[in-house]
Amino acid sequence: MANVNGKILTAAEERELLRPIEEYVGKIQAEVDALRADGTDRALSLQNEIDGIKRDRSLTKGERVSRIAKARAELERARETEAKNKDAVSRLIVEAQEYLAAHYDKEYYQPVRESCEREKAAARERYPKGSAELEKELQRIKDRRHAAFNHKYHLLDLLRMSKFTLRETGERKWENYRYTFNRRAFLLQNGLYIAILLIFIALCAITPVVKNTPLLTYNNVLNILQQASPRMFLALGVAGLILLTGTDLSIGRMVGMGMTTATIIMHQGINTGSVFGYIFDFTGMPIGVRMVFALFMCVLLCTFFTTVAGFFTAKFKMHPFISTMANMLVIFGLVTYATKGVSFGAIEPSIPAMVIPKINGFPTIILWAAVAVAIVWFIWNKTTFGKNLYAVGGNPEAAAVSGISVFGVTVGAFVLAGILYGFGSWLECARMVGSGSAAYGQGWEMDAIAACVVGGVSFTGGIGKISGVVVGVFIFTALTYSLTILGIDTNLQFVFSGIIILVAVTLDCLKYVQKK
Repeated sequence: MANVNGKILTAAEERELLRPIEEYVGKIQAEVDALRADGTDRALSLQNEIDGIKRDRSLTKGERVSRIAKARAELERARETEAKNKDAVSRLIVEAQEYLAAHYDKEYYQPVRESCEREKAAARERYPKGSAELEKELQRIKDRRHAAFNHKYHLLDLLRMSKFTLRETGERKWENYRYTFNRRAFLLQNGLYIAILLIFIALCAITPVVKNTPLLTYNNVLNILQQASPRMFLALGVAGLILLTGTDLSIGRMVGMGMTTATIIMHQGINTGSVFGYIFDFTGMPIGVRMVFALFMCVLLCTFFTTVAGFFTAKFKMHPFISTMANMLVIFGLVTYATKGVSFGAIEPSIPAMVIPKINGFPTIILWAAVAVAIVWFIWNKTTFGKNLYAVGGNPEAAAVSGISVFGVTVGAFVLAGILYGFGSWLECARMVGSGSAAYGQGWEMDAIAACVVGGVSFTGGIGKISGVVVGVFIFTALTYSLTILGIDTNLQFVFSGIIILVAVTLDCLKYVQKK
């Protein structure tokens, strides 16, 4: 009643508003708990007991089998009781849900929220703007409203045993986001993306005026995705190394080596150029075999060199900057010397249609990139190696103490990178229909590293998401494509890229300093 009359609710008045709701739902909860006691609760307890018996090495095999058999017999009876009570439990839960839907917001949460708004207005009148007292009071009011919102989900949590609908999950996430929102942290986290988005919107507005053609068309989007796809493999590879506070300066030379290798094997007719003075001819092999063999060689060569760099990095604590720079020089020197720096021309024209065909104008090379993203996401988030990768990147000393092989994880990250580089260079060869040379891919390492940094993979180690890498690749590809269409000089495009990298790393450093 106090809130209806425009007053600020006291804690006692809030409790009085909540009391009839808790009593009604609590009565139903007690009935549900009684029905679950010999059914669902007993089944969960017995399942945990069985798992514990399986792990208990102090028991003999016979004792373990006997105890598990006895527990499983009881588990069957508990599940029978659970099934018998299932309909009654469901009816009670529905009754409680309907009551909460009809009464909670109207009779409790809305009055509390309105009271909090009045209390905030009163606090702003009472305390000077920006004072510590005002901030403290506003936070207390915010906590109070948030607690009132969450209490409903606490009641539902008890009834449903932590099962929520998609809508309820979304509402909770949005409320928690609003509750924890901090403007400074938000700008540190997303300021760069907002700036790039504004730049891209400006380019979309300027291009039709300057070039008499719209920028954001279906074909242009497909072209951006198509160009980004091979680069996605490279960014995914180096992201794992950055996660370990490393980097890879040899990516561009890996691409050149892979492109040259793939072009030689899949070349249309006898190769016009030689390798160490020998002219290769793979035309006697079936096209399908040549494609697979080209992929195998690309992956093999790239993985060999990344493994070498990984070994020196892990074994001798050499910084990846040095080990990969050595790789870069060795690869470029070997490929240039072996091929005299010449381009090997086009591959068999039927190969691109077999590897990356266009289906109704849709370039399937995008699907290759999507599969790579899914696989690397799975490795990072669902495997022991992925968890170890984060642990070693965050604190290698602590990881070593906990039993993680820092050497194995480091070399494994380099091996994974080499596999991805090999696939990426092979796909780029198919996309460009050959034309492999030692100089191809120059500067691509900067694009890959920059995409990771912009995507939030931190050089401080142990921080980063695959989704961020994907966003970073798309940002750089889209920006380069847009500036090219607009006719911006390539050299000025480097300036744009440099500024973006500088801002991204600055924001990353600020976040790191703030956490410390």
